[in-house]
Amino acid sequence: MTQYTYDSSPVAALRDFLKLESASGILLVLAGVLAMIAANTPLFEYYQSFLQTPIKVQVGTFKIDKTLLIWIDDLLMAIFFLLVGLEIKREVVEGELSERSKVALPAIAAIGGMVVPAGIYAALNWNDPIGIRGWAIPSATDIAFALGVLSLFGNRVPVGLKVFLMTLAVLDDLGAIVIIALFYSSDLSTQALMSAAVAIITLFVLNRAGITRIAPYILVGAVLWVCVLKSGVHATLAGVVTALFVPAPDPSHPDHPPSSRLEHSLHPWVAFGILPVFAFANAGVNLEGMSLSNLLDPIPLGILLGLFVGKQVGVFTFSWLAVKAGLARLPSGVTFAQVYGAAILCGIGFTMSLLIGFLAFENTATGEVVVSDRIGILAGTVLSAVVGALVLYWALPRDRDTP
Repeated sequence: MTQYTYDSSPVAALRDFLKLESASGILLVLAGVLAMIAANTPLFEYYQSFLQTPIKVQVGTFKIDKTLLIWIDDLLMAIFFLLVGLEIKREVVEGELSERSKVALPAIAAIGGMVVPAGIYAALNWNDPIGIRGWAIPSATDIAFALGVLSLFGNRVPVGLKVFLMTLAVLDDLGAIVIIALFYSSDLSTQALMSAAVAIITLFVLNRAGITRIAPYILVGAVLWVCVLKSGVHATLAGVVTALFVPAPDPSHPDHPPSSRLEHSLHPWVAFGILPVFAFANAGVNLEGMSLSNLLDPIPLGILLGLFVGKQVGVFTFSWLAVKAGLARLPSGVTFAQVYGAAILCGIGFTMSLLIGFLAFENTATGEVVVSDRIGILAGTVLSAVVGALVLYWALPRDRDTP
């Protein structure tokens, strides 16, 4: 583990804090807590008014008129998915996803971690035409939050376990991207889709022409985002598509390829800005008139059980079967007990689950349904974080504590 030298100055203390892997997860928790405080105090009216602030961008007859909440969910999360796309591309080109032997276990585990939670939720909401739309909500994993909890154990965590959880979470996000594209697009506009196709072709031409400056890709990516926003396909996908065309390592830029430079530039903004803002905007649930019995309603119960039970059962069972069947092997120094602890952490859905919940119910849900899905997400996330941390505390070796 990297050793940090702390300085007494406030600037140095802040710099050291930002270096910690757990910092992003801590900020997510704080943002969620602040949102809950705002939603359950006299600040609620101001909180709601702030999120519903209309923001309009207009050029001639063309305009985008959305509330602040929609701008956060559509624009800021597109930037988040741009980073996710860059991370996936890096792993495929030169990371863990480039070696079939290393990717087998987290890939199989990710499948189990998506299928089992979705099945549990669907079983509880099968006869509800509105509720069933949320089947994908418990299939997501919040990378920053899950890795943040894992990093709290310092160098007690084997490198193989960190790589397993990170790769699994990346694949999980890739699955979420596919789910959003296939199941949460509606009222498609042919004209906007054709314009998006032109933007994608332009990105392809830039890539094939060997353009290594980042600015042209960002400019065309912004145009693509507008086209996708108007097309009926969720705008966050524009970020992923743009990432696919940003050049990866090549002979002319072996040390600092554009994709790596852009990923490095985006990471602090996403980790310490975009994700906490998204959490603050979406995690606020007014609990007035609510009780624990509300968790027994099909939607929140399906999400809670999907995240807390489905994730750990799916990830661990599929991992165990893959190893026993000879399809994969455990990373060096990693035990099944540690894999089980990591599997529980995969139930930390939070930002990704909130996004999918928003997409699932934005056009059909009443306020009651929105509150129900968020209660399930928060309960499942908190349970997974706490129980996962307790299991890992027991399963990780004591003799590797950070001095």
